[in-house]
Amino acid sequence: MSPTSYDAMVSGFRWRIPDRYNIAVDVCDRWAAADPERPAILDVAANGRVETWTYAALREASNRFANALRAHGVQAGDRVAVLLPQSPAVVVAHLAIYKLGAVALPLAVVFGPEGLLHRLRDAGAKAVVTHAAGVAKLTPLRGELPDLDLLVSTDGASDGALGYADLMAAASPDLVPVDTLADDPALMIYTSGTTGPPKGALHGHRVLLGHLPGFAMMHEFMPKAGDRMWTPADWAWAGGLLNALLPSLHHGVAVVARKAEKFDPEEAFRLMADLSVANAFVPPTALRMLRIVEDPRRRFDLRALRTLASAGEMLGPETFHWAKGALGLTINEAYGQTECNLVLASCAAIGVARAGSTGRPVPGHRVAVIRPDGSPASIDETGQIAVARPDPVMFLRYWNDPDATTRKFLSDGLSGDWMTTGDQGRVDADGYVHFVGRDDDVITSSGYRIGPGEIEDCLLRHPAVALAAAVGKPDPVRTEIVKAFVVLRPGHTASDALAAEIQAFVRTRLSAHEYPREIAFRGSLPLTTTGKIIRRVLRDEA
Repeated sequence: MSPTSYDAMVSGFRWRIPDRYNIAVDVCDRWAAADPERPAILDVAANGRVETWTYAALREASNRFANALRAHGVQAGDRVAVLLPQSPAVVVAHLAIYKLGAVALPLAVVFGPEGLLHRLRDAGAKAVVTHAAGVAKLTPLRGELPDLDLLVSTDGASDGALGYADLMAAASPDLVPVDTLADDPALMIYTSGTTGPPKGALHGHRVLLGHLPGFAMMHEFMPKAGDRMWTPADWAWAGGLLNALLPSLHHGVAVVARKAEKFDPEEAFRLMADLSVANAFVPPTALRMLRIVEDPRRRFDLRALRTLASAGEMLGPETFHWAKGALGLTINEAYGQTECNLVLASCAAIGVARAGSTGRPVPGHRVAVIRPDGSPASIDETGQIAVARPDPVMFLRYWNDPDATTRKFLSDGLSGDWMTTGDQGRVDADGYVHFVGRDDDVITSSGYRIGPGEIEDCLLRHPAVALAAAVGKPDPVRTEIVKAFVVLRPGHTASDALAAEIQAFVRTRLSAHEYPREIAFRGSLPLTTTGKIIRRVLRDEA
């Protein structure tokens, strides 16, 4: 039964984290025993054909792959990388790794050789499961990866890689999963690298249980009849994996898998309509791209769509209001980091949703905005968003970097240890947290500290602007000026006149110190694999 209010949800909440817990047993084997033919994954091919994977099929396939990995020397604690686009093989690989007590290392297929080399070498990965394109990237790197003993390709044996299907056919479907502790390492996700070299955030099996309260808020108390999940987010990202895929499987809700080279807003609406998607997790940048599609409710049958959630960067009021008008839905925004994800959330079903806010603390998590000394900031005072330790969703440590782990935490001597996020925010009088920006992204101009999100949201209101990013450019008088990088909507052409028009548009709606004194038009913006704008690249250019 769903709680009727946020206060009721908070007052009735208690963590129930067992001593022993295994993600794979929870999200797969438990359902395979209770309801073996229940749909788990709906795999959509390029031609639109849908293949249904049941929980029973996932259990057998993951048992086989776990036995194959074990036969090639993979043991508990070994890191096994998964370099594949959305597909059943990703789920099978993750489940197999968890069953062995090994550590899953999800990697995005868009990573180039340098990105892969850094992560695989730093993690000391013993095995990688990938496809032909991944094998082509990895083969030249193997001489620099002394720990990498096993390469498996879903496209068949080649260039030193063993064939996935061959290994599966030769392996037994019977397996007794390792009886893991809830705190045993299960997966390691590298930070997005928006502010420096990516670091491996090591998580225990309990991380999934820690996500469930926030997931309940984002998706308005899943499971409900007809629920079906889809996200365009790469399952290698914490958002795609832990805000969508694994929690849905925990609840017995089928997940749509669809390989895509790039995000196409028309195809996204068509997929949600054709597959009767009820629950979508769509990062802010992708939501802004959906705004380009005219009259989506008339053109696509979206009646099944029940919840729309987003996280990863600031959403902004403009996109929030667009969804209400164009889709008839309130976007349930959430906040977290790779190290400690989904600790703030919105939930329209219980009245916790406010344009421009990322939500309120999820029950079970103590989140605050603090000053540099660790003391709590006043109402509407900008400070750093922090999460109290211990917390079941919090990472165990950074891999190979104990100093960075120590620096991540701050003790004020009074209220305990805070995990600092490096994100600036403020809390309003009603307890809603408003994201201002990364520490490095906040712009200092004429004595004002300006969050880029407010400027970007205002830019999006201009009818010619599809995407925008604001950064600080050094200035001898003002310290920094605001420079905006703008991607135009189809049908609009870059010009000095349009730049001046956009500048005036922002100046009259915000203030003289916030409007972009320079505008650069671009065909695209630099994005991380998770869809976040890499402002560091734009700052360097500015």
